[in-house]
Amino acid sequence: MGDAIGCMTPVNVFPLIETILHWSDWLRQGLVVYYRSLMLQVAGVSWILVATTVLAAPTETPNTSAVAQIQSVLRTQQDAWNRGDIDGFMDGYARAPSTVFISQDEVRRGWETVRQRYHEKYSDRTKMGTLSFSDIEITPLSADAAVVLGRWSLKRANDQPHGRFTLILKRLAEGWRIVHDHTSAAQ
Repeated sequence: MGDAIGCMTPVNVFPLIETILHWSDWLRQGLVVYYRSLMLQVAGVSWILVATTVLAAPTETPNTSAVAQIQSVLRTQQDAWNRGDIDGFMDGYARAPSTVFISQDEVRRGWETVRQRYHEKYSDRTKMGTLSFSDIEITPLSADAAVVLGRWSLKRANDQPHGRFTLILKRLAEGWRIVHDHTSAAQ
């Protein structure tokens, strides 16, 4: 019996388990390397996209562009008024039957009606005086619409009427134009 034990060689009865453990360890290490590599690639691409977006971003956003264009419309209107050019002033309004002007508890509709009102009420330079806008607040509502709140004042020889206005402007084919004007005079 003693000789029989000496002749025996150890036999691994679980070779499959050792192989699985060996390969699973190799697979785990490979997956860790793969995921680390993938994460580095994603991080690198993300940084490239962020850098490209920041560097390629326009210096002027659509809202600031709209605000500047609307300010230009108001400045052009003020300048036209102060030259005595009511028709130039009216270029700031949409030339449409739907244009609305509200003042003194009266609603007027249509560009031509509003234009006629201005010509009748301000028939000469003395009545027109010098117009100035102030305290302008422009709030974009969308890419094509904005609300403007502000003050107006006229300096004339005998008086200085003033008040507030609320405008709704739309971006039309010809640019930003007033489609709704609610103007009130202070007491």
